[in-house]
Amino acid sequence: MKRFSGSFAPIALAATIAACAGASGTTRGPRVPSGFDIQTIAHVPHARELAALPNGDLLIATSGTDVVLLPLSRGSARPATFATVDDPPVSGIAFSSTQHAIYLGGRNGVYRVPYRNGDERATATPQLVAHVRTGPVAANSDGDDHVTTSVAFSDATGSLWVSIGSSCNACVEVDPTRAAIQERRADGRLVATRGKRIRNGIALTADPVSGRVWVGDAGQDGLPAGHPYEFLDDASAHAGLADYGWPNCEEDRVAYAAGASCANVVVPLVEFPAYATLVGATFYPLHPGGRYAFPARYRGGIFVTRHGSWHTPNGCAVAPEVDFVPMHGDAPATPVDWNDPTKQWQPFVSGYQPGCGASSRIGRPTGVSVGIDGSLFVADDATGAIDRIRP
Repeated sequence: MKRFSGSFAPIALAATIAACAGASGTTRGPRVPSGFDIQTIAHVPHARELAALPNGDLLIATSGTDVVLLPLSRGSARPATFATVDDPPVSGIAFSSTQHAIYLGGRNGVYRVPYRNGDERATATPQLVAHVRTGPVAANSDGDDHVTTSVAFSDATGSLWVSIGSSCNACVEVDPTRAAIQERRADGRLVATRGKRIRNGIALTADPVSGRVWVGDAGQDGLPAGHPYEFLDDASAHAGLADYGWPNCEEDRVAYAAGASCANVVVPLVEFPAYATLVGATFYPLHPGGRYAFPARYRGGIFVTRHGSWHTPNGCAVAPEVDFVPMHGDAPATPVDWNDPTKQWQPFVSGYQPGCGASSRIGRPTGVSVGIDGSLFVADDATGAIDRIRP
């Protein structure tokens, strides 16, 4: 359907007609299922992860130093700088309702900003509460250094979760804070490292009901075509330190290195095709409020953004997309099928790559979040578009 940009004001009749035209496939742009509408409400350069605030505003982390606010509660979608942190990329963001705080993930640190309902700018300088990437890049690194830090806050458990990317595509890390998932207290103090050997767990989200924290990984390159599958997993479900096996073992304990022992590595709960590059994830509320609540079949499920890739396993570059994973309680509604990594989810927003090559892309989704009125927001770091999806 057609994208729109500008203010948050009600859409004029002409725009509504244009949106209907887009539904018939005459408009080039992201497509949503029948019964939904997608609109571009703002542009924020290099937009990454999103955090919806309790008053209806939206926060956008970026690949730079700025965190941007869309003051939607005041009837405007004009972007304004909320906070600045000199630790780029400050691409990770999470809001905690119990702590009245916003957490930000930079390259070398995690930061905390107090938040009062309706704040249009940070009322205090972001406070460094945790250091990450405290050691060197692996000596055997191939140069594929992943510098993003993702954050999620579980209000149900009072825990801050942090995921830190690896310093390579495939290597043995010497810094235990890289290729790792940490659980921390609200003040940033380390509780425990909860996951290791996970190449780049960019997508990180907390279930608002159970408090469980899920991670989505971007797998390594250079393995047999179509492998490894990329995954989404309940990182908080594993006792002690969960070993995700990278770079020696992935999928259903498949060994990719000679002599590797995979018997004790994690078998993830949800699988996606290789090279999907999972960047954002969010749970749709089980009991949503607001006039734009999604139909019942989406409630309690997970929306996942796929950034796409340059890989061409079937002759075409892997396309960006937003997918939906139906859930049954704390488990995916459909179990893993190791012969088909497309069984557990369904496309929700497509059309980001009309052609076969990556050069045809018209967007790459990153962050995803649910507003208090039930709307789904999706960020795009290729165009800067902030899209809003409603029934």
